[in-house]
Amino acid sequence: MTPEQRLLNETRRHFFSRCGVGLGQVALAQLLTGGRTLAAPAATGSPMDPKPPHFPAKVKSVIYLFMAGGPSQLEMFDYKPKLQEYDGKPIPDSLVAGKRFAFMDAFAKDPLKVLGSKREFKRYGRSGAWVSDLLPNISTIVDDLAFVSGISTDNFNHGPAKCFVNTGSTRFGRPSMGSWITYGIGSESHDLPGFVVLQSGPRGPRGGAGLWSSGFLPTAYQGVPFRSGGDPILDLSNPDGVSERTQRNTLDALRDLNLMRQSDVGDPEISTRIAAYEMAYRMQSSGPDLIDFNKESKETLEMYGVEPGKSSYANNCLLARRLVERGTRFVQLYHTEWDHHDDIGKPLETACREIDQPTTALIRDLKQRGLLDSTLVIWGGEFGRTPMGEVRVSGKSGRNHHIEAFTMFMTGAGIRSGQTIGGTDDFGYTATEKLHVHDIQATLLHLLGLDHTKLTYHFQGRDFRLTDVGGSVIGKLLV
Repeated sequence: MTPEQRLLNETRRHFFSRCGVGLGQVALAQLLTGGRTLAAPAATGSPMDPKPPHFPAKVKSVIYLFMAGGPSQLEMFDYKPKLQEYDGKPIPDSLVAGKRFAFMDAFAKDPLKVLGSKREFKRYGRSGAWVSDLLPNISTIVDDLAFVSGISTDNFNHGPAKCFVNTGSTRFGRPSMGSWITYGIGSESHDLPGFVVLQSGPRGPRGGAGLWSSGFLPTAYQGVPFRSGGDPILDLSNPDGVSERTQRNTLDALRDLNLMRQSDVGDPEISTRIAAYEMAYRMQSSGPDLIDFNKESKETLEMYGVEPGKSSYANNCLLARRLVERGTRFVQLYHTEWDHHDDIGKPLETACREIDQPTTALIRDLKQRGLLDSTLVIWGGEFGRTPMGEVRVSGKSGRNHHIEAFTMFMTGAGIRSGQTIGGTDDFGYTATEKLHVHDIQATLLHLLGLDHTKLTYHFQGRDFRLTDVGGSVIGKLLV
């Protein structure tokens, strides 16, 4: 029988029985791929291209000043004369009965005793905000700030607590705040990453890269750690002997190969790889320009307390301003060494001295340049400190972790400044209003034009979101 005769005798039933894919398999594939049995077409744009928000946004960029370790609100903002009155006396059992703390063994040796603050507090500005002598510069801008007092969180250990503030979960593996934001609305920067991480202090934050991970989102949305001296990213410069033309030809060839592969398999991570190569190429020009502080005036450098070429919180604050000027969507600064169990005296003074002037300079600089009209600045840690003292070193007192009432402040676009919302009881132990970390996250997304209940990603059979199943926008914070 000739091939032509064989085709004439072939029925549809014969064809489908021999083609290797039955009709049921075709139907199943169609269902499992949402109707896309063929590979997805190659993406023509970058994953970081700007996307429309859910509703008009008040904010274009966010600078999150994260004080890693848990700064003591009772030494800085939350003035409580009752602590002085009860200094050295047992704290009322009604406040602490049944409560758990990070280091129960330290508290179990002796009754829980109140520790009065040794700092001098005053009211400042038209708003009358309380600020201690630890922050003489921040005290001059309180009318530009909105303080949120009595925030609660879910975990009293550093790693999980940092993870919770940044990802909405105490378990690592979820997308970070900056990843959710850039996934939702992309970035306006073409030559720099949309989500940048800057670090200062003697060590990195507990939790490390998991705090700025993209989790189960495409890796295009993970945070990119920058250095504040030399190349922003290691190995950014071309090796010796590699010309710009050679590099461009190489990248073009890699792009073409990746696009061919993407047309075959439709893997979104290939788009991430292409975008990363192209961003690195553009950053060879934009990166050195970004960290070239010689273009800043002497007055600006002195205002921040910058030391060009050195890694410091002051340098990172100036770098943050330069990043949002260039369209970066989310900049997160981590400054460590706020975990003062042993001594709430000199070490806290040092940490406050490191951040007081640069933080104030950043806010003033943004305001002078008109950038505060489109930028949100947030300051805070993963939790606060207990009203009870903790003695680990003879002759010195510190404070334990406290998750039920800590303080943050915000300023910038969409924020009703010159106010303090929330509050705590006479001992600074219990919040007088219910304010939670998820509420902070929901409010931040709202200012960016994102509904926290609609910014979701389907993974492992459910829709995940930054605020999990909680969170409410804090209306009193908003203009």
